[in-house]
Parts: sequence; C-alpha cells; structure tokens
Amino acid sequence: MADRRTIETAPLPTRSGGRAPRARTSAADIAFSISRAISEHRLQPGAKLIERSIAEMFGVSRTIVREALIQLGRDGLVVLKPGSGAYVSTPSIAEAQQLFAVRRMLETEIMRALVPIARPLHLRRLRAHVREEQAAIRRGDVAARTRLLADFHVEIARCLGNKVLEGLLFTIVTRSSLILLVYQTTHAARHSCDEHTHIIEAIAGGDVDAAVGEMLDHLRNVEQGVLLDARAPSIDLQEALLGRGARPAKAQARLGGEAK
Repeated sequence: MADRRTIETAPLPTRSGGRAPRARTSAADIAFSISRAISEHRLQPGAKLIERSIAEMFGVSRTIVREALIQLGRDGLVVLKPGSGAYVSTPSIAEAQQLFAVRRMLETEIMRALVPIARPLHLRRLRAHVREEQAAIRRGDVAARTRLLADFHVEIARCLGNKVLEGLLFTIVTRSSLILLVYQTTHAARHSCDEHTHIIEAIAGGDVDAAVGEMLDHLRNVEQGVLLDARAPSIDLQEALLGRGARPAKAQARLGGEAK
C-alpha cells in the first residue's frame, strides 16, 4: 500500500507546466514527472521503477522510458542495476553533506550575481511564489508545500535568465529532497518559508553580504533540520506518478504484485 503521507497530487507535468498528451509524452516529460515525484516525496529512496509499468502509465514504448531512466541515472536520481532494474537512489549521509556543501557554494554565488541586477519584476515574482508557499502550508498540502519550498531556489536562479543554471539547480534541489529523506513538519515548513521572505528582503535592499548571509543561514537550517527516516520505502509506483484513482483495474493487480 502506498504511503498516504507522501502521495498527495496527481500531476502529469511537463517542463512547460501543462499536461502532456499520452501519445506524445517524451523521455524528458517522463524524467520530469519522476523527478517531481521524488521532490514531493511521493517516491522514496529505494523505490523500484518498473519499466513496463511506467510505459503503460504514459502510453509510450519501453525505449522512451529507458531513455528517461538513463537521464535520471546521469543526474544521480536513479540507480540502474544490470539484471535487476532501476531504483530511486539511496545516497549516504556523507553524500548529503557533500550536496549541501555544493548548494552553499552555488547559491551564495547566485546571490552575489542577482542582488546587483535585481529588478521589481524579480521581487514581485519571488514574493508571489512565497505567497503560494504560505497558502499550501495553511491548507496542509504537503506535496505542494514541498515542491514550492524547493522551487523557490530554482525561481531565484531563473531571475538570472541562465537556463543551464536553472536546470542544474533543479536537479540539485531534487537530489536534496531525495538525499536527505526530508520529512518536513508543518512547523519546519513555516520556518523555511519565513526564511525565504528574509532572503527576498535582503535582495530588495541591495545588500549583497546580507543576501548571502540569509541564504547561508537558510541552507544550514534546512540541512540541520531534516529527519532521516530509515524505514524501508513503501510505495505504489502508479499512484506516485499519476495519483490516486488513475489505475485501471487490470493494471492494479499486476502493479500490486510487482511492487512487493
């Protein structure tokens, strides 16, 4: 049975934010959907990604699914085991510490680049994003709040107009969710959201050192505040990727047997 605490929504997202037609779903769309399921904690470390099942879910060939899994393997989100299949990565605590060290280096430099060129449009966009975070926290939408809190960092990178940097940070932020096995409490989510507001105000004030300091404090707090959950993952692949109620009756029995 799927863990109801980690499965909240039923998106079939594409990079443009829309829903991809089943017949035209690309490897990139599938990789993005799996990445989203990981960042929203609907897929946990160690979950098996069954190639045939994913192909049926999206109405594509196994070749396209394989391309998506290979891409995710390159990004460090999936481990491909010959003769066994694909699994969501289960990195070590040491790797988690290394990842946050990289984030501190990268995101402080983003602050240094952004503060001198920040415009009112950038600030409006960031503030609107924080309002979405606050709304998700108020309504208890765990998946949305998790996604939005992570996407805040991608949104900051987006302000620089560098697509390579934006894509890199998306992958790193997704790995953060995976590596640290974050199971964030509502209190911790509110605290993180408040810190996002402090970061925006430092950017608005044009103070590079203050903005860098706010980002460093925020990343340290996130790293120190995570809970490491050593339980074996309990996941329903179909529900994690497509959401509740999406599984045909015929596929339900087959997937239930494969996920054990």
